Amino acid sequence: MAIQSNSSDVEVVGGGIPLFTGIAPVRVVAINPTLGELAAIGVNMQNEPTYLNANVGGDTYNKLAFWLQNEEHNFLSRMEILVKPEEKVSRNGDKKQWVNKFGQVAYSAIDTPASSAYEWFKADGVRPAYVGEETLINFVKAWANVPNDGECTFSTIASIMAGDVAEIKQLITTLKDNKLRVLLGVKSGKYQQVYMKHFGRLKPRNDSYFVRALNQDYGSFNAEYNADLKLQSYSPEVVESNETPTKEVEVNEDFGW
Repeated sequence: MAIQSNSSDVEVVGGGIPLFTGIAPVRVVAINPTLGELAAIGVNMQNEPTYLNANVGGDTYNKLAFWLQNEEHNFLSRMEILVKPEEKVSRNGDKKQWVNKFGQVAYSAIDTPASSAYEWFKADGVRPAYVGEETLINFVKAWANVPNDGECTFSTIASIMAGDVAEIKQLITTLKDNKLRVLLGVKSGKYQQVYMKHFGRLKPRNDSYFVRALNQDYGSFNAEYNADLKLQSYSPEVVESNETPTKEVEVNEDFGW
Protein backbone atom coordinates (compact mmCIF):
# COMPACT_ATOMS: atom_id res chain seq x y z
CA MET A 1 0.00 0.00 0.00
CA ALA A 2 1.22 3.53 -0.85
CA ILE A 3 -0.91 6.46 0.23
CA GLN A 4 0.37 10.02 0.29
CA SER A 5 -1.84 11.56 2.96
CA ASN A 6 -2.34 15.05 4.39
CA SER A 7 -4.32 16.40 7.31
CA SER A 8 -7.99 16.99 6.49
CA ASP A 9 -7.43 20.64 7.43
CA VAL A 10 -4.93 21.12 4.61
CA GLU A 11 -6.18 22.02 1.13
CA VAL A 12 -3.92 20.19 -1.29
CA VAL A 13 -3.31 21.55 -4.77
CA GLY A 14 -0.48 21.32 -7.27
CA GLY A 15 -0.22 17.56 -7.41
CA GLY A 16 -0.88 16.88 -3.75
CA ILE A 17 1.84 19.19 -2.39
CA PRO A 18 0.54 21.55 0.32
CA LEU A 19 1.15 25.17 -0.62
CA PHE A 20 1.43 28.19 1.64
CA THR A 21 1.07 31.96 1.45
CA GLY A 22 2.23 34.69 3.79
CA ILE A 23 5.47 35.43 5.61
CA ALA A 24 7.34 32.33 6.76
CA PRO A 25 10.42 31.91 8.94
CA VAL A 26 12.75 29.55 7.08
CA ARG A 27 16.13 27.88 7.34
CA VAL A 28 18.40 27.34 4.32
CA VAL A 29 19.00 23.59 3.99
CA ALA A 30 20.56 23.32 0.52
CA ILE A 31 22.09 25.44 -2.24
CA ASN A 32 22.29 24.09 -5.79
CA PRO A 33 21.99 20.55 -4.41
CA THR A 34 22.92 17.44 -6.33
CA LEU A 35 20.44 14.62 -6.83
CA GLY A 36 21.84 12.90 -3.76
CA GLU A 37 21.69 16.06 -1.65
CA LEU A 38 18.06 16.54 -2.67
CA ALA A 39 17.24 13.01 -1.58
CA ALA A 40 18.87 13.73 1.78
CA ILE A 41 16.39 16.55 2.45
CA GLY A 42 13.43 14.50 1.27
CA VAL A 43 13.11 15.78 -2.30
CA ASN A 44 12.81 12.99 -4.87
CA MET A 45 13.79 13.81 -8.44
CA GLN A 46 14.62 11.45 -11.27
CA ASN A 47 17.38 13.41 -13.00
CA GLU A 48 20.41 15.33 -11.81
CA PRO A 49 19.41 19.01 -11.60
CA THR A 50 21.19 21.53 -13.82
CA TYR A 51 21.92 25.09 -12.81
CA LEU A 52 23.96 26.43 -15.71
CA ASN A 53 22.92 28.13 -18.95
CA ALA A 54 19.18 28.29 -18.29
CA ASN A 55 17.19 29.99 -21.02
CA VAL A 56 14.77 32.46 -19.44
CA GLY A 57 12.89 34.96 -21.54
CA GLY A 58 15.28 34.44 -24.43
CA ASP A 59 18.35 35.19 -22.31
CA THR A 60 20.84 32.86 -20.64
CA TYR A 61 21.37 32.77 -16.87
CA ASN A 62 22.93 30.59 -14.22
CA LYS A 63 20.79 29.60 -11.25
CA LEU A 64 21.42 29.93 -7.54
CA ALA A 65 18.78 27.59 -6.10
CA PHE A 66 18.14 27.90 -2.36
CA TRP A 67 16.00 25.28 -0.63
CA LEU A 68 14.19 26.79 2.36
CA GLN A 69 12.59 24.82 5.17
CA ASN A 70 9.80 26.00 7.45
CA GLU A 71 9.91 23.93 10.61
CA GLU A 72 6.49 24.87 11.99
CA HIS A 73 4.58 23.35 9.06
CA ASN A 74 7.42 21.10 7.86
CA PHE A 75 7.53 22.15 4.22
CA LEU A 76 10.24 23.07 1.72
CA SER A 77 10.26 25.88 -0.82
CA ARG A 78 12.74 26.48 -3.60
CA MET A 79 13.92 29.98 -4.43
CA GLU A 80 16.01 30.73 -7.50
CA ILE A 81 18.17 33.78 -8.16
CA LEU A 82 19.15 34.18 -11.79
CA VAL A 83 22.69 35.46 -12.22
CA LYS A 84 25.31 35.91 -14.90
CA PRO A 85 28.98 37.00 -14.90
CA GLU A 86 28.15 40.32 -16.56
CA GLU A 87 28.00 43.83 -15.17
CA LYS A 88 24.51 45.09 -14.41
CA VAL A 89 23.51 48.17 -16.42
CA SER A 90 20.24 50.07 -16.68
CA ARG A 91 17.79 49.29 -19.46
CA ASN A 92 18.82 52.29 -21.55
CA GLY A 93 22.50 51.63 -20.90
CA ASP A 94 23.40 54.99 -19.37
CA LYS A 95 23.91 53.79 -15.80
CA LYS A 96 25.78 50.99 -14.10
CA GLN A 97 24.98 49.25 -10.83
CA TRP A 98 27.73 49.48 -8.20
CA VAL A 99 28.37 47.53 -4.99
CA ASN A 100 30.86 47.82 -2.13
CA LYS A 101 32.14 45.47 0.58
CA PHE A 102 29.27 46.46 2.88
CA GLY A 103 26.69 45.26 0.37
CA GLN A 104 25.49 48.75 -0.50
CA VAL A 105 24.09 48.81 -4.03
CA ALA A 106 23.22 51.82 -6.22
CA TYR A 107 23.11 52.97 -9.82
CA SER A 108 25.22 55.85 -11.11
CA ALA A 109 26.78 56.95 -14.40
CA ILE A 110 28.72 54.30 -16.31
CA ASP A 111 32.11 55.83 -15.50
CA THR A 112 31.22 57.27 -12.09
CA PRO A 113 31.33 54.87 -9.12
CA ALA A 114 28.41 55.27 -6.73
CA SER A 115 30.86 56.30 -4.01
CA SER A 116 31.66 59.40 -6.08
CA ALA A 117 28.02 60.13 -6.83
CA TYR A 118 26.53 59.72 -3.34
CA GLU A 119 27.93 60.80 0.03
CA TRP A 120 26.27 57.89 1.83
CA PHE A 121 27.82 55.23 -0.44
CA LYS A 122 31.11 54.01 1.06
CA ALA A 123 34.12 53.67 -1.23
CA ASP A 124 35.53 50.53 0.42
CA GLY A 125 35.69 47.80 -2.19
CA VAL A 126 33.47 49.63 -4.68
CA ARG A 127 33.13 47.89 -8.04
CA PRO A 128 30.53 47.21 -10.74
CA ALA A 129 27.86 44.75 -9.59
CA TYR A 130 27.01 41.60 -11.50
CA VAL A 131 23.56 40.69 -12.81
CA GLY A 132 21.58 39.19 -9.92
CA GLU A 133 24.17 40.09 -7.29
CA GLU A 134 21.94 42.62 -5.50
CA THR A 135 19.30 39.98 -4.82
CA LEU A 136 21.96 37.57 -3.55
CA ILE A 137 23.39 40.20 -1.21
CA ASN A 138 19.99 41.18 0.17
CA PHE A 139 19.17 37.53 0.83
CA VAL A 140 22.48 36.81 2.58
CA LYS A 141 22.22 40.02 4.65
CA ALA A 142 18.90 38.85 6.07
CA TRP A 143 20.04 35.23 6.47
CA ALA A 144 23.32 36.13 8.21
CA ASN A 145 21.70 39.00 10.14
CA VAL A 146 24.41 41.39 8.96
CA PRO A 147 24.38 44.73 10.85
CA ASN A 148 23.96 47.94 8.86
CA ASP A 149 27.68 48.70 9.00
CA GLY A 150 28.78 45.08 8.59
CA GLU A 151 30.59 43.61 5.62
CA CYS A 152 28.78 41.42 3.12
CA THR A 153 30.99 40.33 0.26
CA PHE A 154 32.23 37.14 -1.39
CA SER A 155 35.86 36.41 -2.30
CA THR A 156 34.82 34.35 -5.34
CA ILE A 157 31.91 36.47 -6.58
CA ALA A 158 32.97 36.18 -10.25
CA SER A 159 33.01 32.39 -9.94
CA ILE A 160 29.66 32.40 -8.14
CA MET A 161 28.09 34.33 -11.00
CA ALA A 162 29.56 31.74 -13.38
CA GLY A 163 27.93 28.92 -11.41
CA ASP A 164 30.55 27.83 -8.87
CA VAL A 165 28.68 27.97 -5.54
CA ALA A 166 31.35 26.39 -3.30
CA GLU A 167 31.81 29.56 -1.24
CA ILE A 168 28.07 30.09 -0.75
CA LYS A 169 27.55 26.46 0.24
CA GLN A 170 29.89 26.99 3.19
CA LEU A 171 27.23 29.25 4.69
CA ILE A 172 24.88 26.28 5.19
CA THR A 173 27.22 25.09 7.92
CA THR A 174 28.30 28.52 9.18
CA LEU A 175 24.70 29.75 9.45
CA LYS A 176 23.06 26.42 10.32
CA ASP A 177 21.21 27.97 13.29
CA ASN A 178 20.14 31.13 11.44
CA LYS A 179 16.74 31.80 9.93
CA LEU A 180 15.20 34.54 7.82
CA ARG A 181 11.68 35.48 6.83
CA VAL A 182 10.34 35.27 3.28
CA LEU A 183 6.99 36.10 1.70
CA LEU A 184 5.38 33.13 -0.03
CA GLY A 185 2.78 33.16 -2.76
CA VAL A 186 1.22 30.71 -5.22
CA LYS A 187 1.29 31.07 -9.00
CA SER A 188 -1.23 29.45 -11.34
CA GLY A 189 -2.78 27.66 -8.37
CA LYS A 190 0.04 25.12 -8.09
CA TYR A 191 3.51 26.70 -7.95
CA GLN A 192 5.03 27.91 -4.69
CA GLN A 193 6.73 31.28 -5.19
CA VAL A 194 9.12 33.30 -3.03
CA TYR A 195 8.98 37.10 -3.16
CA MET A 196 12.39 38.37 -4.27
CA LYS A 197 12.16 42.09 -3.56
CA HIS A 198 12.57 41.89 0.21
CA PHE A 199 13.92 39.35 2.68
CA GLY A 200 13.22 39.85 6.38
CA ARG A 201 15.32 39.20 9.44
CA LEU A 202 13.94 37.03 12.19
CA LYS A 203 14.33 39.95 14.62
CA PRO A 204 13.00 42.54 14.69
CA ARG A 205 9.85 41.13 13.14
CA ASN A 206 8.68 44.02 10.99
CA ASP A 207 6.17 43.14 8.28
CA SER A 208 5.94 46.78 7.17
CA TYR A 209 9.15 46.35 5.17
CA PHE A 210 7.44 43.71 3.04
CA VAL A 211 4.44 46.01 2.55
CA ARG A 212 6.68 48.90 1.57
CA ALA A 213 8.57 46.75 -0.94
CA LEU A 214 5.31 45.49 -2.48
CA ASN A 215 4.12 49.06 -2.98
CA GLN A 216 7.31 50.31 -4.61
CA ASP A 217 7.90 50.64 -8.35
CA TYR A 218 8.87 47.23 -9.74
CA GLY A 219 7.88 45.71 -6.39
CA SER A 220 4.84 43.70 -7.46
CA PHE A 221 4.61 40.02 -6.54
CA ASN A 222 3.37 38.03 -9.53
CA ALA A 223 1.59 35.46 -7.39
CA GLU A 224 -1.42 35.05 -5.12
CA TYR A 225 -0.91 35.89 -1.46
CA ASN A 226 -3.08 36.83 1.50
CA ALA A 227 -3.42 40.56 2.23
CA ASP A 228 -2.60 40.24 5.95
CA LEU A 229 0.63 38.38 5.08
CA LYS A 230 0.06 35.85 7.87
CA LEU A 231 1.40 32.38 7.09
CA GLN A 232 -1.42 30.02 6.13
CA SER A 233 -2.23 27.09 3.89
CA TYR A 234 -3.10 28.20 0.37
CA SER A 235 -6.80 28.56 -0.17
CA PRO A 236 -7.74 30.26 -3.47
CA GLU A 237 -11.05 31.67 -2.30
CA VAL A 238 -9.46 33.76 0.45
CA VAL A 239 -6.28 34.84 -1.31
CA GLU A 240 -5.95 38.09 -3.21
CA SER A 241 -4.43 37.87 -6.66
CA ASN A 242 -1.74 40.18 -7.96
CA GLU A 243 -1.15 38.43 -11.25
CA THR A 244 -0.59 41.60 -13.28
CA PRO A 245 2.33 43.74 -12.11
CA THR A 246 1.71 47.48 -12.22
CA LYS A 247 5.14 47.95 -13.78
CA GLU A 248 7.50 45.70 -15.68
CA VAL A 249 9.56 43.41 -13.48
CA GLU A 250 13.09 42.53 -14.54
CA VAL A 251 13.32 38.78 -15.03
CA ASN A 252 16.70 38.40 -13.34
CA GLU A 253 15.41 39.90 -10.11
CA ASP A 254 12.15 38.02 -9.58
CA PHE A 255 12.18 34.44 -10.74
CA GLY A 256 11.35 31.23 -9.02
CA TRP A 257 9.27 28.14 -9.52
